[in-house]
Amino acid sequence: MSAHAAALLPAPRAALTRGTVDTPVPATDEVLVRVRAVAVNPVDWVIQGTSRITYRWLRTPAVLGSDVSGEVVAIGSDVTRFRVGQRVFGLATGTDRGRNPLREGAFQEYTTLLERLTAPTPDDLSDEQAAVFPLGLSTAACALFQPQHLGLRMPGDPAPTPDRGVVVIWGGSTSVGMNAVQLARAAGYDVVTTASARNAAIVRDLGADAVVDHRSPSAVAELVTAIGGRPVVGAVALGAGSTDACIDVLARTGGGRLAMASTPLSLDALVGRRRLFPAMLPVFTRIGLATLRSTLRARRRGIRAAFVWGSSLRDDEMGPRLWGEVVPRLLAEGSLRPAPDPLVVGDGLDALQGALDRQRAGVSAQKIVVRV
Repeated sequence: MSAHAAALLPAPRAALTRGTVDTPVPATDEVLVRVRAVAVNPVDWVIQGTSRITYRWLRTPAVLGSDVSGEVVAIGSDVTRFRVGQRVFGLATGTDRGRNPLREGAFQEYTTLLERLTAPTPDDLSDEQAAVFPLGLSTAACALFQPQHLGLRMPGDPAPTPDRGVVVIWGGSTSVGMNAVQLARAAGYDVVTTASARNAAIVRDLGADAVVDHRSPSAVAELVTAIGGRPVVGAVALGAGSTDACIDVLARTGGGRLAMASTPLSLDALVGRRRLFPAMLPVFTRIGLATLRSTLRARRRGIRAAFVWGSSLRDDEMGPRLWGEVVPRLLAEGSLRPAPDPLVVGDGLDALQGALDRQRAGVSAQKIVVRV
């Protein structure tokens, strides 16, 4: 069996180190990809710093990472959509419960991707641009289209009524938010959203009907004004404080469903501590109490709220349709484009720990990318 280099998490809370792992043979429904670029998400440094608590199933050494672009070097026996040598991008789910992070993690030279979570990379997109899509796009799609969340029609579905309806997205300049704006517009909905004044034009260019500064003390009222009496079909909450704000908007515009894609508090400060215990106790207590309070507020107002797990589309009918039909078509039409813009911070696996640190320090309307 051949082997290749990987950026390994050798133990919980340890720095990524370069190591060697076996190169897998793709299963019947997988493609083996030579990785050319990967993107970094907040969940990567959260897993690195808190997996003993948040990802207790994860065994180390492990390979982290969800966002992959590269070219196919081998295909499983049941794969029909791809050929060897084809450029692709897709969602790696190795850190999920029940998966194998050494063969399905992104941060390595070769990884396996499920055919149903992979799309061909158009000729006019670089590997770096394609790498910004997978987790943000998938999470946005889960929030908007899965029946347990907003349950909206997908792009290409016929509109059931002549009324377009409005989707509220709190956090439109985040990775998930930018993809949600584009997907909602492509599905035929109007979008009102929040972003900083600096990023408002970017989000508006992606298709937002109205953009409100999330730091404004009257942001909720401004969103309600922007909605202007149109029917609201649901809201997506992204970022600390977004859940309660979305509940307020929905309560003032007739209710609806709420998809929550963020914890009420950032785990950044906890990740930076030398020891998880006892610092984790007040942090997770506050998160639990805030979540319970918000859930009860939503229930009292007739709002159905649930947390989004971005890779859950791996196991439902929406995943194959999104990656196999919707994404290729929207890219060809030009109604979906890579967002946020890639910010390339290094080359090679040794650059990945610095990339995680850079992401944790904070980026705005950009996505950290490393060439492999």
